[in-house]
Amino acid sequence: MADFTALQEAVLALPDDDYARFRQWFSKLDWEKWDRQIEEDSTERKLDHLITEAFEAKEKGTLREL
Repeated sequence: MADFTALQEAVLALPDDDYARFRQWFSKLDWEKWDRQIEEDSTERKLDHLITEAFEAKEKGTLREL
């Protein structure tokens, strides 16, 4: 927990420009991790139920446009 607290303090102490760069970097990292997780879940067929639900909703006429 001490490492996390030190990290929080370091982020809070960043100058505005560095904080903006950190946020941009962290956001990119977060999206990359999300993309990898989606790819893994897709490969492991963990998302197949969502495809099935979408096709069923389309057949029933209850599929909503995004």
